[in-house]
Amino acid sequence: MRLLNSLDRRGWLLLGAAALGVALFGAVATTGTTAHAGAALEERKLPMKFNWVACDPNCRGWVSAVGIITADTPRDFEEFSRGRQLGGATVVLDSSGGSVNDAITLGRRFRNLGLSTTVGISVQNRSGQSARPAVASEAYCESMCVFLLLAGKKRYVPEAAHVRVHQIWMGDRADDAKAASYSAQDLMIVERDIGRLAKYTFDMGGAGDLLSLALSVPPWEDLHELDAGELKLTNLVTTNLVADVLPHVDVTAPAVAELAPKTQARFGAEAEPQPVKSTKTAEAVVPTGTAPSAGSQK
Repeated sequence: MRLLNSLDRRGWLLLGAAALGVALFGAVATTGTTAHAGAALEERKLPMKFNWVACDPNCRGWVSAVGIITADTPRDFEEFSRGRQLGGATVVLDSSGGSVNDAITLGRRFRNLGLSTTVGISVQNRSGQSARPAVASEAYCESMCVFLLLAGKKRYVPEAAHVRVHQIWMGDRADDAKAASYSAQDLMIVERDIGRLAKYTFDMGGAGDLLSLALSVPPWEDLHELDAGELKLTNLVTTNLVADVLPHVDVTAPAVAELAPKTQARFGAEAEPQPVKSTKTAEAVVPTGTAPSAGSQK
């Protein structure tokens, strides 16, 4: 499975794509503070999943959001939220990003619900005969996940978490981005979608510094990890108190699996709209075991 080949067929904007080797942790209940790394890595390659982590009677609980943002993610969240009183709840994110426009849609939904956001991995700690939910703080929120983080009404980033940004690019020319040629249409697509992302950033209360930092990292360089000062500069952090987003929750649990190196995401070339999914944006390639059909959107 190759990200760039897929984007050649599908096109459209991608900020935060996950290719083979990108590691995201699945929201899996473990039997201790250490999970099976192999299973966790497989979970991280899948589309974003939402799980409710209950911790009654000590705390309200939270939403675990793990995986790649795809065209189905906003709909999956709506199905997950149906029948649940999520207003004011906290979303714990562990993601390498994904579809730009769908992440924007999801982020606006988060804000409408008044959700808080943070970065972490939901785990189950065993103590004697009982298990209690906890959050491992050494997790990753990259690319479009950073803009989901921004959607929180209250936003907290643990010291051990990794929040990383990078530039958008044309996915079908990412193998040798410096040598590739680009048309006026390509530039129009880039500028249009940067505009969409900029409007969303300001609507969510983010600073222009966030866009400036992200757009200064070309595809041939590693993602830029925001330090504590940059997290404040960009308005990604609104509180330094974990209790503001996860009261009565243990957030000192160790990470459950070693995180694999992250993959630089690309900006896909625009394609003709398809009748099934009309998100106007590319998505991360997900290992499904079957080859996608020509013209399908991922």
